[in-house]
This record gives sequence, C-alpha cells and structure tokens, in this order.
Amino acid sequence: MAKCAAITQAGTACKGIPIDASGYCYAHHPDYTDERRRHGSRGGKRGGRGRPQAELHEIKTLLADLTARVLKEEGAEPLETGRAAVANQLINTRLRAVEQERRRKETEELEERIEDLERSQDREKGARKWRGV
Repeated sequence: MAKCAAITQAGTACKGIPIDASGYCYAHHPDYTDERRRHGSRGGKRGGRGRPQAELHEIKTLLADLTARVLKEEGAEPLETGRAAVANQLINTRLRAVEQERRRKETEELEERIEDLERSQDREKGARKWRGV
C-alpha cells in the first residue's frame, strides 16, 4: 500500500495513507490546511468536557450551602430569607449563563460540522466532473 510522500517534523517519512492520487495523507495534504487549523483551534476554545461539569458542581455546592443556611441546619451559619432569595436569584442567573454558553458552543460545533460536510460534498462533485461522470 502507498505511503504519504511527506516528511515529518522528526525527519522521518510519514506512514499515513495518501488521499486519492495526491500522494499526501490528510495530515499533510495542502488542500486540508485550513480544515486542520480550524479543528486544532477547537481544543482551546471548547475548554474541555470537564469545565462545564466543574462549574455545575460548584453551583450545586452553593445551592446546598444556601439551603442548609436558610433551613438553619446544624453546623450551618443561619441566613435570613431575603438575602437567601437574592443569592438564589444570582445562582439562577449564573445557571442560565452556563446554559447559554453550552448552547453557543454546541451551535458553533454544528456549524463547523455542516461546513465540513458541505466542503466534502463540493469536493466529491468536483471529482465526479473531473472523471467525466
């Protein structure tokens, strides 16, 4: 089986499988440079799968503490209901912001996937025309 014609940063021959008759694998094919760059930049923007859960865990902890203080549970410093209501509103606002951020990221990811599919479909159409189909 054919191997990619590119040389890696380590100076060795790439062992990837070439795309079509180009001689280059996906990682080295010049037509995919922008796509690779976009996919590479996603990692820093997404913030990892752990961050949203960590923030939700923090909010749950705040709510548990707030509840314990309002109900004057043993070991919890009492909190008057008016201040607790304001704190609860602030926590709800924070929850809405977290959800809004999650939806925005999800929308961006879906848009990128659609763009990738459209580009792939356009490439396939171009390949068919070239082959005379």
